[in-house]
Amino acid sequence: MLQYSKQAAKYLNSQDKSAQQRIREGIERIPEGDIKPLRGAPGTYRLRVGDWRILFSNMGDDVYIRDIGPRGEIYKGV
Repeated sequence: MLQYSKQAAKYLNSQDKSAQQRIREGIERIPEGDIKPLRGAPGTYRLRVGDWRILFSNMGDDVYIRDIGPRGEIYKGV
């Protein structure tokens, strides 16, 4: 089951339709894709979809999308 944080949902909805589709397709393919654990944040992973990064936690069968953003800005608050 996918759950989005308020911040992640807001960012996703602010993008154009093609970007939204591309990001959603990347999220739906989890655990496939370019995924790496995030250093300094145990239990948090990042998914690369083009120039976007999706930060998420995997809790059993549930995936919690914490944040979505461009590559250069997404790691500043972590």
